[in-house]
Amino acid sequence: MTISFGGLATGLDTNGIIDAIMGVERQPLARMETDKTWLNNRLSAFSELDSKLKGFQDSITDLGDPDVLQKRSVDLSNSDFFTATVSSEALAGTRYQVEVVSIAQVQKSVSDSGFADKTSNTFGTGTLSLTVGTTTSTIEITSENNSLEGIMQAINDADLGVSAAIINDGTASPYRLMLTGEDVGTSFSLDSSGLAGGTDTLGTFTTTQPATQAHVRIDGVDIYSESNTISEAIPGVTLDLIDVSAGETVNVEVSLDKTSIQAKVEEFAKGYNEVISFITGQSTMGDTAPGVLAGDAGINSIKRHLQNMLTEPYTNSGVFSTLSELGFETQKDGTVVVNDEKLADAIDNNLDSVVSLLAGDDGESGLARNFQDYLDSMTDSADGMLAGRRKSINDNIKQIDEQIERTEARLAKREETLRAQYNAMEQLVSQWSSTGDYLMQQLNSISNLYKTKG
Repeated sequence: MTISFGGLATGLDTNGIIDAIMGVERQPLARMETDKTWLNNRLSAFSELDSKLKGFQDSITDLGDPDVLQKRSVDLSNSDFFTATVSSEALAGTRYQVEVVSIAQVQKSVSDSGFADKTSNTFGTGTLSLTVGTTTSTIEITSENNSLEGIMQAINDADLGVSAAIINDGTASPYRLMLTGEDVGTSFSLDSSGLAGGTDTLGTFTTTQPATQAHVRIDGVDIYSESNTISEAIPGVTLDLIDVSAGETVNVEVSLDKTSIQAKVEEFAKGYNEVISFITGQSTMGDTAPGVLAGDAGINSIKRHLQNMLTEPYTNSGVFSTLSELGFETQKDGTVVVNDEKLADAIDNNLDSVVSLLAGDDGESGLARNFQDYLDSMTDSADGMLAGRRKSINDNIKQIDEQIERTEARLAKREETLRAQYNAMEQLVSQWSSTGDYLMQQLNSISNLYKTKG
């Protein structure tokens, strides 16, 4: 390693001179870093715009769905006995009175006799007869499984629509056999008279919960169901039964969910405004602080296209052809506000026309679909315009990085060369100085010699 002490021979600040030279030669490198920073800022802006466009897409999705735009809501005067959900097929403005007479449930029965032991083979052998509905089946009990646990397992293994379990009631003979049906409304019975021998008998069973169908009375009409979910008794309304209402009727009211529809339209306006405001801020031209996307024709094209789509008429079967008829008002800065009263009036009096404008007559060709298709072409990760812009910027950044790397390597060699040259100069000057000192010493010696002889 070469150690240099700049200026010891010449008195010059050689380190300072070299630093000054390198500072001048590094100026192109600084410009490259500035260009790279600018490109990174543009890359961030394009990524943020992509995010805002996708957010706008999300806000549009529901506007293209007629079912969402025609969403109904359902209100119950008492939710203790059932819950209700509603689809767009329900008739808005309708009212019903519902009474829950019974809920669908399976039969449960428990043996009247309790047993002191559940594992001992104390029961007779032969067959059990299990009748489920109108079908009777036999279950074989042998000396291998004639315990209470064995009988329980035999019933479960038979898989006849009844499951068995052993419960403990805490008495001196605590073990009892509990039978539970699998199908609501289907009764069953177990006959153990086919077992012979043994010291214990199953005996009779008490039904603790009868098998019943769901039974509701809607506006005086009796409706029966094998399930506690009743979906066809009221058009577009599904009832999920919870409990018997014991003679009490519940008022069910179906209405148009205007709040939800208005919220969807407001979300659309918000998403649109975020895109327009961002593009305006990033593309503004100015002498002091122009936007990082200023002058980008593609970005300005997106803004103009969205503004045109917002105001142009759309052909459909309804009475509305533009968003302005739904209360959209364009501001000076290009954003929009929604006149809530005008929108509410359109929904109240011409909902079908609102749906036709936004979702199209076929649910595919409305205003929302047109916006979606355009935004897809901008944000597609493979072929979208923004993806192309980001790729181009990343390519430029890569080129600058490579150029910076080459420049830094060249400057490092340049600095090394300069230091070697100045070190050589210092050494040469030092040698000249040493030679001069030697000659001066010789001349002084000769002069002193002549003075002595004289």
